[in-house]
Amino acid sequence: MKRFLIPLILFVVLLGFLARGLMLDPHEVPSPLINKPAPAFELSELAKPDLKFSPAEMRGRVWLLNVWASWCVSCREEHPVLLALAKTGAVPIYGLNYKDQRTDGLRWLTQFGNPYTLNAFDGDGRVGIDYGVYGVPETYVIDKAGIIRYKQIGPVTQEALDKKILPLLKELEKS
Repeated sequence: MKRFLIPLILFVVLLGFLARGLMLDPHEVPSPLINKPAPAFELSELAKPDLKFSPAEMRGRVWLLNVWASWCVSCREEHPVLLALAKTGAVPIYGLNYKDQRTDGLRWLTQFGNPYTLNAFDGDGRVGIDYGVYGVPETYVIDKAGIIRYKQIGPVTQEALDKKILPLLKELEKS
């Protein structure tokens, strides 16, 4: 009887770990950058390659950094949400055109609309790597001190906007 008890206990423990794992959301990958300064960079603008953009210019403002690409199917899914958010003026949205061709990114914005205050061009993806981009789209909420307060992995949905991003923006604007 005892020789069956140990394997049975091990089986129950393993079953418990499996059940716990099945309840986790595979899209939620914790970012080590939350509550840390946003990585510094200086990139050329997508539309104006002779001009540069750096997050340091945003000190004192709460803003969103949306990482996107013309080849990204999910970016098309979130784009109407970003366009609607931009029309409200609730927060400036800055784009990071990631691992793309400049002409493709510009064509995409012309075709689908441009919700961005400005787009930085990260053609080789180095800045995206610094931000821990797993795949596009990803969106970061950055506070007035340049600290990353939230990371949305995958498309920004209306639900994510209403339940997480907008309440956080309101809170950050107060401080």
